[in-house]
Amino acid sequence: MSNSHSAFLKEMGITQWSAREGDGSSPAETSSAGIQTANTKSAEVVEKTPQGCWWFFGAQPQGDAQALFQSMIRALGLGSQEWSWKNASDNLKQLQAPENGLPVVALAFGGAVAQKITGERDALPQLRETILALNNGSDEEIPVIATFDLAQMIAKPKDKVLLWQDLLLAKSVLQNI
Repeated sequence: MSNSHSAFLKEMGITQWSAREGDGSSPAETSSAGIQTANTKSAEVVEKTPQGCWWFFGAQPQGDAQALFQSMIRALGLGSQEWSWKNASDNLKQLQAPENGLPVVALAFGGAVAQKITGERDALPQLRETILALNNGSDEEIPVIATFDLAQMIAKPKDKVLLWQDLLLAKSVLQNI
């Protein structure tokens, strides 16, 4: 597991994990390396150019779910200009990629939200780990990654690893647009 992954997991409140077979590192080594990297990065202040835009669809989180969301934003290293909440009930035909030409990836929190914005009918377990497309009626496809509702992650903290996988997929998609 790379140090950036360790830092990301730490930000999400995941403190125990095990290395995959063949990784060669123990969880303790990975954990301490991640903490060291996180401390090093937090000491650096770097101006960065936005690499893309993240659109988050779903109910805006409250309470502990809001704290989890803020940790996600920090772990992804997103500035306030790099992400926004969108309402799945709005007219999706009016949503277009930013005029600045930056690529966009959408994250749908919850199965019903993912179904609404993509037009898919499958349940969340089948929609996860798949690159879907925003159903906005234009030729320009905006990739969508379906994941769990944040309030559900508070109730089932062991499932945060699945949220982490979804975020990694979204980040990979954004980097490859």
